[in-house]
Amino acid sequence: MNMDCQNFHQSRIGENFDYSLFVAIKKVNGDCMEELIKIDVTEQIKKFHEFIESYYYQQIAENFEKGNKFIVIDFAELSKFDIDIANALLEMPEDTIRAAELSIEQFDLENIKGFRVRFTNLPESQRIMIRNVRSQHIGKFIMVEGIVRQKSDVRPQVTAAKFECPVCGNVINVLQLDGSFKEPSRCGCGRKGKFMLLSKELVDAQGIVLEEVPESLEGGQQPKRINIFLKDDLVSPLSEKRTNPGSKIGVVGVLKEVPIILKSGSKSTRSDLMIESNHIGSVEETFYEMEITKEEEQKILELSRDPNLYERLINSVAPSIYGYTKEKEALLLQLVGGVRKVRKDLVVSRGDTHILLVGDPGSGKSALLKRISAIAPKGRYVSGRGVSGAGLTAAVVRDEFLKGWSLEAGALVLASNGICCIDEMDKMVPEDRAAMHEALEQQTVSISKANIQATLISRTTVLAAANPKFGRFDPYGIIAEQINLPPTLINRFDLIFPIKDLPDAAKDGIMADHILKLHQMPDLHEPEIPTEFLRKYIAYAKQKMLPSITDEALLEIKNFYLKMRSSGVTDEGIKTIPISARQLEALVRLAEASAKLRLSPEATKKDARRSIELVEFCLIQVGLDRETGKIDIDRIATGISASQRSHISIIKEIINELENKIGKTIPIDDIIAEAKNKGVSEENVEDVLEKLKRIGEIFEPRRGFLSKI
Repeated sequence: MNMDCQNFHQSRIGENFDYSLFVAIKKVNGDCMEELIKIDVTEQIKKFHEFIESYYYQQIAENFEKGNKFIVIDFAELSKFDIDIANALLEMPEDTIRAAELSIEQFDLENIKGFRVRFTNLPESQRIMIRNVRSQHIGKFIMVEGIVRQKSDVRPQVTAAKFECPVCGNVINVLQLDGSFKEPSRCGCGRKGKFMLLSKELVDAQGIVLEEVPESLEGGQQPKRINIFLKDDLVSPLSEKRTNPGSKIGVVGVLKEVPIILKSGSKSTRSDLMIESNHIGSVEETFYEMEITKEEEQKILELSRDPNLYERLINSVAPSIYGYTKEKEALLLQLVGGVRKVRKDLVVSRGDTHILLVGDPGSGKSALLKRISAIAPKGRYVSGRGVSGAGLTAAVVRDEFLKGWSLEAGALVLASNGICCIDEMDKMVPEDRAAMHEALEQQTVSISKANIQATLISRTTVLAAANPKFGRFDPYGIIAEQINLPPTLINRFDLIFPIKDLPDAAKDGIMADHILKLHQMPDLHEPEIPTEFLRKYIAYAKQKMLPSITDEALLEIKNFYLKMRSSGVTDEGIKTIPISARQLEALVRLAEASAKLRLSPEATKKDARRSIELVEFCLIQVGLDRETGKIDIDRIATGISASQRSHISIIKEIINELENKIGKTIPIDDIIAEAKNKGVSEENVEDVLEKLKRIGEIFEPRRGFLSKI
């Protein structure tokens, strides 16, 4: 219905319209004409009254007591009760919803006026993808699904204004659907313009931008967006949580056209589309929101008692990828996660475990990431150069819908309470990688731009994959030196798995058979536990289990930690740091996750041993210092091993001594000769001198000579 016709319709209705007939308006030869539709509205209100009294009266009374002035009606129940009303709701939603609200006002409840009716569970024919919304859907009742990308502030908005005609005294009600305030164009008595404003109706209003769900897109398609208009109880503090950026929601509402105003002030021939929302519902998206029936719960408890539970779960993580048992076990524990703890001093210990896979090309890293993002209900997959810092954390963008600036959430915020898989991490620009630091440890994203200061929650588990520095691992080199990522970022990962692709006749034969048979029979390696049931199992473990650590488990972890710390001191007095407090926290998180998987309320010594095995497996592969034969976490955490640090202090001492003897300019050969006497090889001396030059402690005034800065 266009605006002129609407004003005409309002003027005809006036204040005392008795709703005796449903009226549709259409333009014929430029004039607005009323077309009578053979549905008696009085009859319709009566039917709604009968339906609501039979099915929803108790609910209305309960909501009314709580101060919630709305009721949610299941469309399926309405269509079973009366198919004609259900069809009228889909074709002419505004009038039908008004009839339903009028029927509720007839109940003998005090101050019932203004009670809203919301509808849910629309038929499949009304569920439309955002990209398929067309002009034919304008004025119809539809449902769209998507992810909230932007959200404006809540502001009062005029929804209707009443005007009085100074000639005949007729009261005209004008709905305010545009951005600009509208007055009636004419009255039934023929008067045009200069009507008197009697009153205006204000409601809380908010705009959100809904974007298509990535899963529904085919290759090469850009996700489309649509504006959603919310008002009344849909912007109450409780509903607000549902519409936070990153939430996946289903919106039921009426599609409307919004005129585009050109710079000249005239209307454009093109119009924007907007959905005036009637109901908003969360779409199942995190493990915490998954619904589990009694029968499923019974099956889950039955599976948890299986003696081969771990083997079966590990085999179900990614059966089409051969090997990687330890990695799959870690990924399974990552999906379940540890226990998040908030202390009284408000210091938070995160429960999420972050894992980094660094491996040779073609070793199946991306396939593992894709599989994990498919198992997790709120899994997001992003890759290397296609990621920016703002795309990962948050961006401040110009809000065209309700003007001003608004916050747009990035992948780490959108995946809150889910998992974010970041592939090709080494290809990211350093500035963009730096944006992740806060999100990984503090699990928040702080932003301060364009007068917006905000801290967004990103309780996200991160699974990242990267290639070694030179594309492939050097089997004889030190792994830690081949990981091309800043130590500050690496240090935030609980587990780091180097995945090497080395020729091995026996293993290669089995892998070749496995891959080739998969091509011959794609469904040969079915998961032992079906994916849907695996998701339910993990969801049940996350929802119901908050295991506490037993004294035996704590003692086991403590003994391992102390044993590792004391093993750092060598005969030469070099103190390597084999394990740090961050690994200690990782041990606790993994032990809790292991207990969750068994659906146990306590993390026992066995769970502690499982977590120790995983951490030790990673440390031996990544942190082993060949020179001392000890595990040295500093190789990863700072990029300089303890033995190198010891060499640095020896060389600096030699330089100081020679400077006192010779003077400012010191020959490099003298430094090498002195270092040899103290047991440092020429190769190590050159390595240390290079490092000292890089950090600006020494420089080379001429070839073969050094000076301190």
